[in-house]
Amino acid sequence: EYEGDRDAEGQRHGFGKAQLPNGDTYEGEYEHGLRSGQGTYRFKNGALYTGNYLENKKHGKGVFFYPDGSKYAGDWVHDQRQGYGEYLYANGDTYTGEWANNKRHGQGTYVYKETGSKYVGCWVNGIQNGPAELIHLNHRFKGRFLNGKPLGRGKFIFDIGCEQHGEYIQPPVQEKEEEEEDEPPLPLEPVWKASEITKLTPWSPQDEE
Repeated sequence: EYEGDRDAEGQRHGFGKAQLPNGDTYEGEYEHGLRSGQGTYRFKNGALYTGNYLENKKHGKGVFFYPDGSKYAGDWVHDQRQGYGEYLYANGDTYTGEWANNKRHGQGTYVYKETGSKYVGCWVNGIQNGPAELIHLNHRFKGRFLNGKPLGRGKFIFDIGCEQHGEYIQPPVQEKEEEEEDEPPLPLEPVWKASEITKLTPWSPQDEE
């Protein structure tokens, strides 16, 4: 069902309201039969998008409310979260920063609601990767991350005015005596190895590049 403006060929063009066969509804601008311009799309599962469209795809600036209570406000390219945007997760965590292909990608800040900690740094395909700072309530860690874990040289900076330098090293995989079932070994957490404690220094993970 459609009520609204049409062009000379009878296609939806201008402003209109549509009820889609699947139960979704759209109210907004059309160009020659396609959703283009500003519009609001309501999904029958409770999700809602309001923002820019180009040829039936979310494109430009827009806000998407997901059925689980999470929300993304920012840039879209061809229906994907891409560019700059802020995502509020259902658990209260937030991410503000760059996106590509629907994933956190580039520079961004992730705030953990439960602990108040925040990760400020690089992301690759949705995973913490590259130089970053992990900021806690009374200290912070500055170093590099690989696949979501700190690895290599870094330092902890304490609010009382000192730093602990060191590195995160990947522990060696323990060889098992008996071959049990072929279970993949559990990924081992990198281990922090402290080297020295100093006054505050300007070292940052970019220094080594």
